[in-house]
Amino acid sequence: MVFFFLPASSSFFSSALAALPTKTPTGPLLIPLHPSSPAPSRPRLSRPLHKREKEKSSLQTRLVSKQKNSIQEEVFIRRRPPGGRATQPCGEFAFGTPQSEENAPRNILEEIVWYKAYEIEEMRTKAPLARVVGAAKAAPAPRDFIGALRAGSAGGARPGLIAEVKKASPSKGVIQPDFDPVRIAAAYEAGGATCLSVLTDKKFFQGDFDFISQIRASGNSLPILAKEFVVEAYQLYRARAAGADAVLLIAAVLPNEDLRLLLSASRKVGLQVLVEVHTVGELERVLSLGEPALAGSMLGINNRDLGTFEVDLDVTRRIMGSDAGKRALAAGKVVACESGVFTPADAAFAAEQGCGALLVGESLVREGDPAAAVRALLA
Repeated sequence: MVFFFLPASSSFFSSALAALPTKTPTGPLLIPLHPSSPAPSRPRLSRPLHKREKEKSSLQTRLVSKQKNSIQEEVFIRRRPPGGRATQPCGEFAFGTPQSEENAPRNILEEIVWYKAYEIEEMRTKAPLARVVGAAKAAPAPRDFIGALRAGSAGGARPGLIAEVKKASPSKGVIQPDFDPVRIAAAYEAGGATCLSVLTDKKFFQGDFDFISQIRASGNSLPILAKEFVVEAYQLYRARAAGADAVLLIAAVLPNEDLRLLLSASRKVGLQVLVEVHTVGELERVLSLGEPALAGSMLGINNRDLGTFEVDLDVTRRIMGSDAGKRALAAGKVVACESGVFTPADAAFAAEQGCGALLVGESLVREGDPAAAVRALLA
């Protein structure tokens, strides 16, 4: 017999959002991290769509396609399976829900985001919110991630480098079998990198927040971006507690209400933000938030197609050449070129488009001498 059951946790973030005030609070914590309503008293077949999901579904254009004009479209990542989780543990039993093609992730980013709910639950069990908030408050003062990139761009002559500490990826598998985050970070610093990006996702990238703590404890002076797939404020506190100075927010994952709240929460926690976009449509939406919502943030253009996982540096050229790209530069935003940078020519191409930063991982971490790889890229 199959039971159909929907736990309160499956609508975890939507319940938290529903409890939020319409105006930005002024206290130390913006987002309630646990829904106040109890679990449903009886099982039901599926979870009703969150209000924002309905709105987004009606406006949805589809994920980025192979066509060049797809660069104008906005990417939409569903936050959770529309039919609920496939299974839900309950003691020694597991309850199942009916599955369909609609309930399968449409790309790797959606799969990562769907699994993130399980990962956050596990983190909460090991490190409750109160403990993480206390650790975040006790962490050393954050370093100026964006300021370092401005200073490291050599007066605009070349982009500042965000070198990524990365063991594996969903597309490539294990990239560096002999992975030592402290050693790699030290090599990046010695080679002349401006900042670090550290993968924290466990399942898909074999990352960990502890890698940030280890790098910080080693005495490395470079500002650190926590490369996490953020969907709620708990992760911000976790990143700050580990010693991160900045965090990633992905526009494809976060509608503007969520993005606005998480940007504000990041500032209160003490984190700067890299807001990542994949298309002109996403950049238009992000810029529509305006100031002060975007204060303390920079932008990143990911050249990876979410549908095919192919990388095309020309994505940066097309987005930066759009009206939205020009407005971002006119507003003084630092823009990072992400994915697809392997050579000095690639770095120069990104600089020509107006990018003030590069985020580079795979091409550096594969090298036996990461310090030499950084120097060669920046030559």
